Amino acid sequence: MAAPRAFLHLASSIWKWGPRDIRGLSRTVAPEGSWRKGRALLQFLADHFYDVKALREYLFRKQVLKVHQKNRSFTHIKEQYGPYIAGAYFVLKQGGAVKFQGQEWMQSNGRGRFSLDFFKFQAVPVEAVDASGCAINYQGLDNLLALKELQSLSLQRCPHVDDWCLSRLHQLAGSLQELSLAGCPQVSERGLACLHHLQKLRRLDISDLPAVSNPGLTRILVEEMLPNCEVLGADWAQGLKLGPEEQS
Repeated sequence: MAAPRAFLHLASSIWKWGPRDIRGLSRTVAPEGSWRKGRALLQFLADHFYDVKALREYLFRKQVLKVHQKNRSFTHIKEQYGPYIAGAYFVLKQGGAVKFQGQEWMQSNGRGRFSLDFFKFQAVPVEAVDASGCAINYQGLDNLLALKELQSLSLQRCPHVDDWCLSRLHQLAGSLQELSLAGCPQVSERGLACLHHLQKLRRLDISDLPAVSNPGLTRILVEEMLPNCEVLGADWAQGLKLGPEEQS
């Protein structure tokens, strides 16, 4: 059954709401143990969403906009303080950690706040980035690829890192020595094949990649592609069909 025109009008108006409107709505209907606020939330959903599909589309669009916002380039910071500060600021805003050469690790706390002391390291290269679990995507990599002295990069469990992202890492071929892709759900064999440019790699973690159909064979091929690199996270026999003698 087609949605009424009134619903389409209401849904389109909701999609145009800004963050301030959404926060206001959340304060109004957020469940705090009060059955009245619970009923207000249900009434809001009933008034504006006639079916589950419309609600899912609204929430999906909101999530996409949120990820896009997190991966914007901090051009003004880069122009004023240079690529090291801009890259570090991007990672810390994402909830990750950075390490400048000769310095201790810096990271944000559980509330997403961090010290601004790193602004004094304008001329000090960033040598390591831990972006585990961050919402980095293809666009957000612009902030990291400018770190030409980067030696260690962890992208563990990053839900938006995919094969297209790996195809861009060749820009770090001159420095990158350690790379972790463990637990990235969208990384497949095609993306791993793009890493052949990273001949300075000495350690690569490809464990727990659900999009890789044959981890054992993939590890063998990666080791052939990067002979000086230690490949972790996949047994060479994993996924291979062995005969009775080999299995014993």
